[in-house]
This record gives sequence, structure tokens and C-alpha cells, in this order.
Amino acid sequence: MSETEPNWDFYRTFLTVLTEGSLSAAARELGLTQPTIGRHVDALENAIGFQLFIRSPQGLIPTEAALDLKPHVEQLAANAAALLRAATGQGNTVRGTVRISASEVIGIEVLPPMLAALKDRHPDLVIELSVSDAVEDILRQEADIAVRMAPPAQDALITRRIGGIPLGLHAHRHYLDKYGTPDKLEDLRTHQVIGFDRESAFVRAMRKRVPLLDIMRPTLKSDSNLAQLAMIRAGCGIGVCQVKLAKRDPNLIRLFRTEFELPLETFVVMHETMKTTPRCRVTFDALVEGLLAYMGR
Repeated sequence: MSETEPNWDFYRTFLTVLTEGSLSAAARELGLTQPTIGRHVDALENAIGFQLFIRSPQGLIPTEAALDLKPHVEQLAANAAALLRAATGQGNTVRGTVRISASEVIGIEVLPPMLAALKDRHPDLVIELSVSDAVEDILRQEADIAVRMAPPAQDALITRRIGGIPLGLHAHRHYLDKYGTPDKLEDLRTHQVIGFDRESAFVRAMRKRVPLLDIMRPTLKSDSNLAQLAMIRAGCGIGVCQVKLAKRDPNLIRLFRTEFELPLETFVVMHETMKTTPRCRVTFDALVEGLLAYMGR
């Protein structure tokens, strides 16, 4: 292993190659030439004394050494991004970059009006909205603030519980006109049902809380909540979505109101060290206020 510490750009290049799977794809992503990407990888391999990739007809295959390095390099990237966000927001005014992590449905369907109002009040804010059902780690500075659908288990976080966003069974009017409205729970066995394509921990937890789900056998499946919502709106079948979102469309009909209502517990979380940072404080408060209003509280 070389005694010379590798250039930070080499780590960024390594992570991009690992993510994209080839030198050419990494070059496009970073706006560099393919030979430059190759030199970065070679230099990092020389510095650490291990081969990072095996070249194959299918692309670059990461070695065990590369996979071992991945979480450390991801942490470097998260720290570098957090440093830049902090640098943009120095001082006592509300300015700079704040990164928000939220699930697909919340991030795309619920948060944008709140963010628009926040930008109206604080035009010097730069908002990064990371939309994914994967949980970004606040402690590792992958995001400044997160809207989560489960109570955080980590310490050192400021947490505000919003409450349970109600979920219900819904179908589009066109679907019900075509296939009929189920009168009894057992009728769901003969209907087109929209659901998940794998039995995740979340799905198993839902089944324990709502036995009705055992009757429903999905014939249209996706691991994306947003895709399921789109299928409900398109009249593909009967599925679960937020009651508040369904009320926006008069063509979405709620079914089995008393038999099925599942509260989706929602929290806004932020690292405690961010509570005195103006850009994060006002964003945290705006999200809490906006989500409570969305809940009707």
C-alpha cells in the first residue's frame, strides 16, 4: 500500500464506477473522459494495494476489496455533501442548502406545496428533495431532515410525531363500473387487486394489523407505492392508498371504510446538532406545520 494518501477525486470516481458498472458510464455521469476515469481507478488501486475491479464482457465486476470499501466511501461522499450544505448556510440568516429525505408518495404527492410556501418565505434557501422508500441515515448526514413512516430507533435525533396518516382501500369509478363494486369482503377474491411484488417486513406487519389483506391476492404488483397509486388512478384495480390523496379525485371510491383503515405513523426527524442552524430549523418547522395541516390537525 502506498504511503501517499489518494486524491479525494479518486474516491468519488471509484464510487461512481461501482454504481454505474463501467468506466464509460462513470465518465458520462461525472463529465470526464473514460481514460481519466481509468487513471483514477488505477491510481486508487496502486494507493491501497488491492485490485478493485475485474474486467469482464458484462462490464466491471467489483472485487471483495471494493465491496468492503464501499460503505466507507459512501460515508466520505455523504460527509462531503454535508460539508458543502453547511458551508452554504453560514450566518444567522435563512439561506443555503437543506436536504430532505422522504418516501415516494409523500415526497411527490404531499410535500411540494409545502416546499413552495417555504421558498416563498425564504427565497435564499436551496432545497434538495431526495425521494425514495429507502431510509437515508440522518446520523451519517445523508440528509438533514427526513419524513419517515416509522419511529426512528436512533438517538441524537429531534423527532416530531405527526400522527397516523389513514390508508384505505380504493378503486377508480371506471373500474367499478366495469367489474362491479364488491359487497362482501369475500368478493375481493374475484377482483383485480393491486399490491406489492414481494413480502417485505412492512407488508408482513400490515398483514398482522389488518387480517383483511389475507383475502386480497394481488394480480397487479409493484414494490413502488407511487406505481401502485398510479395503477389505482388508472382504473387497474383495487388498492391501498392514503385517504387524503384519494379525496382529491372524486372518481376514486373508498371501499370497506369500516373494515379497513390503517394509520401510517409519520415522523419528521432531524439531527439534534442542526436545531440551531437557521436553514434546517425553519425547514423542520415548515414540514411539521404542513404535515399537521395535511392531516387536518
